[in-house]
Amino acid sequence: MRHIRWILLALMLPMLAGCGYNRIQQQDEAVKAQWSEVLNQYQRRADLVPNLVNTVKGYAAQEERVLTEVTNARARVGGINLSAEQAADPAKLAEFQKAQGELSGALSRLLVVSENYPDLKSNQNFLELQAQLEGTENRITVARNRYIASVQEYNTHIRQFPVNLTAKMFGYAVKPNFTVENEAAISRPPTVEFAPATPTPAPAPPQN
Repeated sequence: MRHIRWILLALMLPMLAGCGYNRIQQQDEAVKAQWSEVLNQYQRRADLVPNLVNTVKGYAAQEERVLTEVTNARARVGGINLSAEQAADPAKLAEFQKAQGELSGALSRLLVVSENYPDLKSNQNFLELQAQLEGTENRITVARNRYIASVQEYNTHIRQFPVNLTAKMFGYAVKPNFTVENEAAISRPPTVEFAPATPTPAPAPPQN
């Protein structure tokens, strides 16, 4: 009986390879690897937040609202630990993205506020943290774009015939993806506008 099972398995392997099973496995692993890199870069940003907040607080303690926003947003991000398997749940991925977007927005507002404090802007520690944050944001963008491309490639592959039959047989479903437009809207920094000064009326000419 055992020999028959091995024979059947040997006969099925070429069929599975021809139906895209091996390729599905490779792409699924690629998506998981890219997701790990996304988490790594987001964690890198979260680790910068406490030092950044403390540095700003030393020069702009009165900006309590903005500092609290950043701290709370960072706490919400820390409360969401999303594995690659959980990221396949559209609702959980949307929750993760919303939390990260809120932190992006809070950090943007913090940097806008810092423009009002020349001593803070010239502080070496702040400048280094700002440079690290900018570099991390770039890494996040790269990691997200690679994850998006990896998911798109995977989803395209498992929708094709006859691969779609193999995917359905083994429980591989289409994966949700990041919605770049939504996070961009959340993280867009506020516009700082100053009201124009009211012109001083000219003095009335002296009357004779």
